[in-house]
Amino acid sequence: MFERETPVISMQKNGYWNLKNPLEIAINDASGLKSFKVTLKSSTEETVLYHEQFMVPKESINIKVEPPKSAYVMKDKEIKIIVEATDGSKWNLFKGNSTATESKYIIDKKRPQLNIIANSYKIGKGGAALVVFKAEDENLKELYIETNFGKKFLAQPFYKNGYFISLIAWPIIEENFKATVVAVDHAQNSAQVYVPLFLQNKIYNVSNIKISDSFLKGKIAELAEEFDETQGVLNPIEQFKVINEKVREKNEKLIHDITSKVPTGMVSDFSMNEMYPLRNGAVVAHFGDHRIYSYEDKTVSEAYHMGVDLASNAMAEIRPQNGGEVVYAGYNGLYGNMPIIHHGLGLYTLFGH
Repeated sequence: MFERETPVISMQKNGYWNLKNPLEIAINDASGLKSFKVTLKSSTEETVLYHEQFMVPKESINIKVEPPKSAYVMKDKEIKIIVEATDGSKWNLFKGNSTATESKYIIDKKRPQLNIIANSYKIGKGGAALVVFKAEDENLKELYIETNFGKKFLAQPFYKNGYFISLIAWPIIEENFKATVVAVDHAQNSAQVYVPLFLQNKIYNVSNIKISDSFLKGKIAELAEEFDETQGVLNPIEQFKVINEKVREKNEKLIHDITSKVPTGMVSDFSMNEMYPLRNGAVVAHFGDHRIYSYEDKTVSEAYHMGVDLASNAMAEIRPQNGGEVVYAGYNGLYGNMPIIHHGLGLYTLFGH
């Protein structure tokens, strides 16, 4: 094949290497590769890391180049990786098309330093805890707190450089809780440290609620006319299921999208007053209530009540006990007119109904 296109070389180019993990390189060529070579060039020497020739040209290869055996004694802070490739084209007097690419890498073999400075003594199921920690790495890329169920909580710079603060939460649907601070630098060095918390389990109420025909014909029929998701759904029970599941999921997604943001600016202090925004309001529904709905003795749907319902006089004044920024104020389906206030550290309060 007489073609003039040179091989295409793709490789990891974030500019850092820890000399532990292999470098991933891909080479592609339409007429097939005849040979390639990977060389590490330091301030004192050149070392061939990978070299291969093919009897039968290959259109593509994917390789993982391991660090040299001498990596642990390497003193260079920066090296170059040179990749050369030649294809099997008959162009250039049957010598084929050749190409070479050179990439610089900062050598970083040191993992981040992590230390827990302070944290809440305990965390209750359905509750939250505060963590203050120190993280040091000149090439820090990622910093978060990860739980045993895969949830990641972001941290915010606190007090002075290198210190961070974060709120972490134990969802009521998770049986166990464990939190670990994770730091990863650009060279993929990582460090982890466990957050020592006393776990306080809590049993939340389970409510078995029987759906009445009057409820279906009244409130559910009224809501079914309002939401797009229930248009064309005629069966009252199906209307209830759609509202309780699909509409609720849509509404909660909006809430999640708004309240998942944690500021990146440095904070010097954080404190909260007890929240009771409705003066003399009576608690009519508690946080964490697991509601199981049935109709004619058959379970049809379920939901978790993720707030506290307060009742008072009509149009009673609502006064948040903590200042903050109003990040949303608008209509949100089952939540009605819904303001959301951010108090800092990713802590939000929401007012609905």
